[in-house]
Amino acid sequence: MSRNARLQFILCALLGWLTPAGAADFFAPPATNATARVVLVQGENLLNAYLPDDDRVQAAFNRGLTAFARTNDLSAAWRTLVKTNDVVGIKVFSIPGPLCGTRPAVVAAIVRGLLAAGLPPDHVIIWDKHTYDLRAAGFYELAAQLGVRVAGAAESGYDETNFYLPDSPVTGSLVWGDLEFGKKGDDIGKKSFVAKLVSRQLTKIISVAPLINENAAGLCGHFFSLSLGSVDNTRRFEGDPDRLAVALPEIYALPSVGDRVVLNVTDALLAQYQGGPSSFLQYATELDQLWLSHDPVALDTLALKELARDRKKFNIPPLPANYQIYTNAVLLQLGLNDPARILIEKVK
Repeated sequence: MSRNARLQFILCALLGWLTPAGAADFFAPPATNATARVVLVQGENLLNAYLPDDDRVQAAFNRGLTAFARTNDLSAAWRTLVKTNDVVGIKVFSIPGPLCGTRPAVVAAIVRGLLAAGLPPDHVIIWDKHTYDLRAAGFYELAAQLGVRVAGAAESGYDETNFYLPDSPVTGSLVWGDLEFGKKGDDIGKKSFVAKLVSRQLTKIISVAPLINENAAGLCGHFFSLSLGSVDNTRRFEGDPDRLAVALPEIYALPSVGDRVVLNVTDALLAQYQGGPSSFLQYATELDQLWLSHDPVALDTLALKELARDRKKFNIPPLPANYQIYTNAVLLQLGLNDPARILIEKVK
């Protein structure tokens, strides 16, 4: 966290604005009167026996994007976000697989739109941290069908000049594939290096996150997916709610990561409220929705509230939500988490 952000955090505490981490009714006070805009597309029969209908998903996404860009021209809507010389990385969360993770049908809708807007196929990359998760979730097959690229961030290698170093470094338990694995020294294991795919190849990022819970972070949302997927040496954060609350927004705030995000899409065709990041359809409800926003904090905040409603509906005990991630993200000016400042535009 930057010095200014820490000062804001201390000021909030002195004014009595902060509550214990995880308190479900806490929202960080925004620095301005800004609002976060979310376009919520309510589809109909987008799923059939949990399998997406590609044509219906495509139509629903296109309706959402044109509404988001306030135009009736789909190609013009895409040109508000990207240029034809951009290299666009579509960040998916593939660990849960094709049913409860980011669904290939949603990504296909995005890829087809980018290609129709004039991006060369080799300028579109579907990516996640590991190639084996991408392959198991069907993204290699999808990329072959559409003629675009697919890549694993870890397999691209890590950039020794671009890294995340916390103010209070925690030494990680390095594993094979981490940049400093096998090295010795006092400072070894204290940095998380950004993948070369992210720092050197991509110029724009579209984050597509499923609506699925995660015990330590509360949600496999945009912060969890993009932050942990972009860097190495993440075992020191994973599974620890307090460390995640600091690390996820600070990694997202790196210029080589969050500054490249032009669109966040929450794949809310299903909401899985328990068991994530593994896939458990018995804990999932069908929403038939897609959410679009520039603001990842707003989307993840809405996602946490949706999962909490679903657990209550089915008499499932509450799970930790880790709202502190989004408290810190607001302090870093990455978005807004106050429901009163999140404007939801519904599109059918």
